[in-house]
Amino acid sequence: MYANQAEVFKEQGNVFYSQKAYSDAFNCYTKAIDAWPKNASYYGNRAATLMMLSRFREALEDSQQAVRLDDFFMKGHLREGKCHLSLGNAKAASRCFKKVLELEPSNREAKQENKTAENLMELEKMANFGFEKRDFRKVVFCMDRALAVASACHRFKIFKAECLALLGRYPEAQSVASDILRLDSTNADALYVRGLCLYYEDCIDKAVQFFIQALRMAPDHEKARLACRNAKALKAKKDEGNQAFKKFNFEAAYQLYTEALAIDPNNIKTNAKLYCNRATAGAKLNKVNQTIEDCTNAIKLDDTYIKAYLRRAQSYMDTEQYEEAVRDYEKVYQTEKTSEHKHLLKTAQLELKKSKRKDYYKVLGVAKNATEDEIKKAYRKRALMHHPDRHSSATAEVQKEEEKKFKEVGEAFTVLSDPKKKIRYDNGHDLDDDGGFSGRGNSVFFNSGPGNFFFQFG
Repeated sequence: MYANQAEVFKEQGNVFYSQKAYSDAFNCYTKAIDAWPKNASYYGNRAATLMMLSRFREALEDSQQAVRLDDFFMKGHLREGKCHLSLGNAKAASRCFKKVLELEPSNREAKQENKTAENLMELEKMANFGFEKRDFRKVVFCMDRALAVASACHRFKIFKAECLALLGRYPEAQSVASDILRLDSTNADALYVRGLCLYYEDCIDKAVQFFIQALRMAPDHEKARLACRNAKALKAKKDEGNQAFKKFNFEAAYQLYTEALAIDPNNIKTNAKLYCNRATAGAKLNKVNQTIEDCTNAIKLDDTYIKAYLRRAQSYMDTEQYEEAVRDYEKVYQTEKTSEHKHLLKTAQLELKKSKRKDYYKVLGVAKNATEDEIKKAYRKRALMHHPDRHSSATAEVQKEEEKKFKEVGEAFTVLSDPKKKIRYDNGHDLDDDGGFSGRGNSVFFNSGPGNFFFQFG
């Protein structure tokens, strides 16, 4: 009686299955199994239905039960193999397909599926090799191809997500991990990836919480343990550096930031901040070249890091590398069009323009804040040094060079001794509109030993 009733439920299930009403088919096959649990085909049919519902773990259990009841049940072995494939267990899948081929050597489906299993094993092998070589893009590529076959494999999804995180593609990695956690909130690997994303986004406190949760679920999770240790060490060292800086202990801050940078080269965002912090400490210690290098390293890690551009631009200004400073300030102003950034850019552009003219302060050998008397004294000294009468016995080439310098000294004095011209020159304005370097009336007479020199520039 039970066998007949079971057959009725099975036939109803077959009708629903043919109509793609898989939930109804599942219910009917379940009733058939309940009525007659020793029939392998009932488990096989329910397995097929569960596969259509993407419930591959349950389908695997039914397939395995089917072949336990009947080891010659070819469809049972075939379905078990397909479930293993969908779940990413290619070796187990291959064993199932080979079993089918033992029962029916000419089975085309089993041959094709076995090739698919072999390809999956090769993709996994390539991905593992890529991970060892830190070729994370290769891993993502392999896992995308593997997941086209093993769509229900959490292990492959996590492997892909971890590499997305290592590539800085945090939203994608977070999405994959979150999808898995919705299905299994205790998945230690997914918790680890969530933590990894937060860690690399410089949310270290939150990251540590996820790592600790992952270790609760899987105490032997080595990656979570290492990441947790690195996260705690990195935060502690960075905080120490910040405290030292606030106390004006710049040498200690510089050293602590250096130690923090050695903890985890993979943490791009935090390391970018550490480089910029060290650059700030370096600037306080007058390590100008190191400051520029640290800012450059920060920008390499995060090309949107405005603070690093600003710090480097200031260092360029301090070292009179005005073209580089303008380039950095332009980048900043394009990103954040504030009045402050506009002012910084204009100042750098002005200094660049001024740097392309003759530097009359350098010509006279005086500072830019030199007094009128200092300018006059410097002029007399340089004029005597380069006066043609002093080089009358030199070669023609030397005479020509000294005459050129003598004229430059005159030009410099003409401008810097005239308050109006000096102001225009200091402000970067062109002097041509103000009569150029005519200098009429600017003459100097002084006694210099054996001969008296009278200089007048026209």
